[in-house]
Amino acid sequence: METFKGLFSSLGITEFARPSLGFTDILDILLVAYIIYKLIFWIKETRAWVLFKGILVIFALAAVATLLKLNTILFILSNTISVGIIAVIVVFQPELRKALEQLGKGRFINSFVRNNEEADDKANNRTVDEIVKAAAKMGAVKTGALILIEQEVPLGDLERTGIPIDAIVSSQLLINIFEHNTPLHDGAVIVRHNRVAAATCFLPLTDSNEISMELGTRHRAAIGASEVSDAYVIVVSEETGAISLARGGVLYRNLTTDQLKGMISQPQKETNKKPFVNIWKRGL
Repeated sequence: METFKGLFSSLGITEFARPSLGFTDILDILLVAYIIYKLIFWIKETRAWVLFKGILVIFALAAVATLLKLNTILFILSNTISVGIIAVIVVFQPELRKALEQLGKGRFINSFVRNNEEADDKANNRTVDEIVKAAAKMGAVKTGALILIEQEVPLGDLERTGIPIDAIVSSQLLINIFEHNTPLHDGAVIVRHNRVAAATCFLPLTDSNEISMELGTRHRAAIGASEVSDAYVIVVSEETGAISLARGGVLYRNLTTDQLKGMISQPQKETNKKPFVNIWKRGL
């Protein structure tokens, strides 16, 4: 108690009294904590989780500035908080709209109580082998394909644009999905936790003006998806059968099966990325 009194005195609070908590107060705190926890859990399914962590860092810095009485930083934060609220609404607009839609359809509570028993491990060796095998077979017969392997950044917002599958990854399944004239062949497949999460997913196209005219919509979508996430995006060309991999906005073209397997088996590392057009010119 003496420690808390000293802390509040440093903040200009002279009167300090021990709060009295009743059953309703404890219940109120538990309910609020549960709602906040479930909201954070729901946000983690989308790319907004990365932005949300950045906001938490800013709040932590604000708390440190308050304790250390960094007046300049506090002045900047206090004068930009209204703009910050508007910025948060703009940044999280897709997620907020989705939450309201789920609330109106009665799905919001169901999403809170969902049992999440998915493993935290990334794609294991069997999954990688099946994906590489499928890419090689589809490339041999020039069947176009687009496969995303989720990493740290969740792809829930992209997954919701497609059709849920929730099946174990196998080369036969992937080949059947991308077979010509089948209902699921158009769009991308998302792989999460060694399972095919969804198919026919729509991906954002890259805005880069440096893309060669030889690259079609499938490759542009692969680069665009890799720009907004850390996913491995595998592309099989329908025209040439060549296998490519987009990662971090960089497109690696004409990969062999060994090269593809090696790249998606290794964890991503922060490097000085070169423009994908240079890598394309080298014929990788």
